[in-house]
Amino acid sequence: MIRIKRQTIKLSLLFIIIATVIITQTACHNTKDVEPISKEGFYLDTVCKLSVYDMKGGLDADRANKAIDKAYNRCRELENTLSNTIDSSEVSRINNAGGNWVTVGKDTLKVVKAGVKYGELSDGDFDITIGSVSGLWNFQAENPQVPDSSKISEALKHVNYKNVQFDGNKIRLADPQAKLDLGGIAKGYVADEITKVLEQEGVTSAVINLGGNIVTIGGKPDGSDFVIGIEKPFTDRTEIIGTTKAEDQTVVTSGIYERQFKQGGKIYHHVLSSRTGYPAETKLEAVSLVAKKGRSMDVDAMSTICLMKGVDGGKAFIKKQKGVEAVFSAEGKEVAKTKGMKFEPEK
Repeated sequence: MIRIKRQTIKLSLLFIIIATVIITQTACHNTKDVEPISKEGFYLDTVCKLSVYDMKGGLDADRANKAIDKAYNRCRELENTLSNTIDSSEVSRINNAGGNWVTVGKDTLKVVKAGVKYGELSDGDFDITIGSVSGLWNFQAENPQVPDSSKISEALKHVNYKNVQFDGNKIRLADPQAKLDLGGIAKGYVADEITKVLEQEGVTSAVINLGGNIVTIGGKPDGSDFVIGIEKPFTDRTEIIGTTKAEDQTVVTSGIYERQFKQGGKIYHHVLSSRTGYPAETKLEAVSLVAKKGRSMDVDAMSTICLMKGVDGGKAFIKKQKGVEAVFSAEGKEVAKTKGMKFEPEK
């Protein structure tokens, strides 16, 4: 098994480790091994990698690079629209509007509406108005610290997805001090949109890797599935708990180990509870969901919901969703999975 971060290597079996998944890729075309056309970029606070394996009319470097560039342009456009840390974004405009109506584009409207929907489906566990609280936690600081409890309590008063209101193509926050944070759902939407761009450019086989959000377009050129390895939490991307196969599917992982710090012997992770303002109390370390291609936004939100609800609550939640399967992990191993999840544990 070969683990690499930047370059693809021509081998019959290849493990690529980026963020929360490991992808085993074998690309064959006309009985000859071929390397995919790949490019990396840094968007959404994540190292992203797009790999094109085949296209209508055959794999062509110029066409593939053009398709990838267009996909990254779309990614940049969406980041500039949906990020709450970019002052000029539509989300920031909503946050700074003091409760007034803000006219937005179709992307923001779609993602915010989906966020509200998952707030309802999760009984408020998933709340896109967590921004007033998440703004207090700086997990990317050199020396992150637990915020003052009084500040968390005050910020928590403004967390309620029911304060998000719509009027045609306008959005407002009924609570002027509420803040949107689409971090639990936006990356999935970006993955879905990148998929559309690549397919419009004639891509028939590809892997979209946005960290914990994976989309496979088709399968490998030899007709077999891509094999995706689920990372073992807290191993710095060096081990997996098992694998699942994917063709025209999305695989999304949410975990407590990617952004976290330790203070006073306790781990504080970035999955914040909308009820306490602190990291969600969960015995799980990660949850990986699988669904059909085009549903990355949905399973992005669902994976976070399952992580917060735990094994029993997460399984009950997934049982109510159509076409979604899950594997739950804790203490470095699989602890549960849904009935239809095709998962092969690492031996």
